[in-house]
Amino acid sequence: MTFTMFKGKLHRLTVTEADLYYEGSITIDAELLEAAGILPYEKVQVVNVNNGARLETYTIPGVAGGRVVCMNGPAARLCAPGDEIIVIAYAEMTPEEAAEHQPRVVVVDRQNNPRLTMDLDGTPIGMPNMPAVTDATAHTVRPPTKKKHGRPRG
Repeated sequence: MTFTMFKGKLHRLTVTEADLYYEGSITIDAELLEAAGILPYEKVQVVNVNNGARLETYTIPGVAGGRVVCMNGPAARLCAPGDEIIVIAYAEMTPEEAAEHQPRVVVVDRQNNPRLTMDLDGTPIGMPNMPAVTDATAHTVRPPTKKKHGRPRG
């Protein structure tokens, strides 16, 4: 017996493009896919935060660092540029694998830059308004800060 488990997700991506006449899929910046542990051409569920639409498709890696999120084909009717979406990948696991599994969550800002990466550990939810966040191991992604004179710090 296996269970279908939440494997990883990109939380609150902003759709940057929509191409109705492409054959299908969702193009996502390759760096974002890697950060969430989602493979190129992997089946994913896309949830539109703006209108509630849910769909299944597969990923196509976009240019690394470009922060593109493009809905392709018929999915472009369900997600428009500017919409916020959640992209979720699942995996089949044995009970033993599921017991040890820690899903990866990558939270992004409005420009699709990663700002927080978490490996969920299964403890009870401590912050119910966060994206399925438990008291998991979190890794904050912070841009370098600048001093008064414009030189990068830290």
